[in-house]
Amino acid sequence: MADNATTLAERIDAVFAPLAAVSNDIIFFSVEIFGVRMPLVVIWLIFAAFVFTVSFRFVNLRGFRHAVALVSGRHKKNAAGDGEISHFEALSSALSGTVGLGNIASVPVAICLGGPGAVFWMILAGFLGMSSKFAECALAVKYRKILPGGRVLGGPMYYIEHVFGRRGLGPVGKVAGIFFAIATMGASISIFQVNQSHAQFANVTGIAAPITYGIIMCSLVAIVILGGIKSIGRVTRLLVPGMAGLYLLAGLSIIALNAGAIPDAIASVFSGAFGFEAAGGGLVGAIINGIQRATYSSEAGVGSAAIAHAAVKTDDPLTEGYVALLEPFIDTVVVCTITALVILVTGVYEPYLYVPSSQIVGIELTSAAFEQTFAWYPYVLLISVILFAFSTLMSWAYYGAQAAAYLFGATRMVDVTFKIILCALLSTGAAVSLSAIIDFIDAMLFAMCIPNIIALYLLLPELRRDLKVYEARLTPSGKTASAS
Repeated sequence: MADNATTLAERIDAVFAPLAAVSNDIIFFSVEIFGVRMPLVVIWLIFAAFVFTVSFRFVNLRGFRHAVALVSGRHKKNAAGDGEISHFEALSSALSGTVGLGNIASVPVAICLGGPGAVFWMILAGFLGMSSKFAECALAVKYRKILPGGRVLGGPMYYIEHVFGRRGLGPVGKVAGIFFAIATMGASISIFQVNQSHAQFANVTGIAAPITYGIIMCSLVAIVILGGIKSIGRVTRLLVPGMAGLYLLAGLSIIALNAGAIPDAIASVFSGAFGFEAAGGGLVGAIINGIQRATYSSEAGVGSAAIAHAAVKTDDPLTEGYVALLEPFIDTVVVCTITALVILVTGVYEPYLYVPSSQIVGIELTSAAFEQTFAWYPYVLLISVILFAFSTLMSWAYYGAQAAAYLFGATRMVDVTFKIILCALLSTGAAVSLSAIIDFIDAMLFAMCIPNIIALYLLLPELRRDLKVYEARLTPSGKTASAS
């Protein structure tokens, strides 16, 4: 079995290594700022988030209360119109693709590379990303396609194709849509989730069975995703609150038990955030690492979550824009902040602070922070990691299937064939070498944001007009913040 796993890993590396090298040269081209390197794609995403936040007059603040009202069902527009899932199910399905191992592993990386100050900029980037999610998810609903049987086809590929087409650039729009769809299918190969959840499983239980673990995990995923977005929505509406609640409860307990360290932890965040610490690149290091990890975690501007939100039951696309802006808030502002505080108040990051990137650890540091307070916590983390991995695999399988439908046709055969092939490939994830395939998947993920952000800029005037009309209908003064 070990020899077979090794051979399999070598074969996959041989396929993905050259693709990863080429894609990384293009997608992850970096610039150096005061000795700290930053991928241009991160600048591309955070600048767009800032533009959308200003253009929509801080809808991420003004619309927060209205968003909660829509998700909770208190607003009359809840679950009205065409679609397959409710607002809450759409939010849960999208969150299941972003709230995951990235929240557990990315935060300690940001702190070790950029210092505690990176946490401040991570939160700020999450706040700005709320506006990007608002834009892409509202447009995904507006330009989705409803098939005769009620099935929804949606995602950035449709509004990308549309916006170029109406400017007389139909072929360019089609190519851009195809590029986005291909990148989405590539990113859906979430082998990282299977691999890392098995690593935690083996570490806690002492049982190393990569092939068996992968087959069981992906068989369960297949059972859910073959039922479509309705099946995914039913599972995630229960799974996401449970897994997030379990993780956050443990985190808040540790923070409470280390309450005496909270003032110093917060002080270190602000002193590092504004450059009072020269180490690790000072201000620039804190900004770059905080923003970079936030964009990786929330995927705001990438367009992935818009595929899930497109299936919502609504008669007004703007409603789902509001619901979607809650996603980066929960994912980055809440979950990542709790993770950061746990790491800071326990002090486990200090031996790794500002060490070379090759020595940085991720999930191991988070696990150590929790275990320092609760010796039994690795078991809780194991459950969280497995649930996080399972939910992410479900969401990305749906994203990939929607991309396949765009490329090859919205038939049952295309849908089932893609999902079965994907699950078969994912089942090997715990046994393969990740060095090449992870680079490839990351490159595909951020390749998606190139045509997506361009289309969002082109559709920005239209979306601003739609937002103005929507707000005017809510209250006589048009103040969304007071609408519920």
